[in-house]
Amino acid sequence: MAICLPRIVSSKKVPNGYFAVYDGESQRRYVIPVSFLNRPLFQDLLGLSEEEFEYSHPTGGLRIPCNEDIFVDVTSRLN
Repeated sequence: MAICLPRIVSSKKVPNGYFAVYDGESQRRYVIPVSFLNRPLFQDLLGLSEEEFEYSHPTGGLRIPCNEDIFVDVTSRLN
C-alpha cells in the first residue's frame, strides 16, 4: 500500500494511524502517517524540533523547524 504525500487538513480530527505536524515558517498543518516516526529522515526532523522548541509547542501540535518546501521534499522521500 502506497503512503500518500503529507496533506493539509482543515479539520481538527486526525484519522487513526496519522498525526498532525506544523512546518516552522508558515505553520501550515499536515497530517502524516505514524509510520514516518520510524524513518531516519523524519527522526532527523524530530531532532531539529527538539533542539529548537524543546517540548514546548504553542500550537498544540508538533512543530518542525523548516520551511514548507523542505518539509514536503523530505516527507516525499519517505514514500
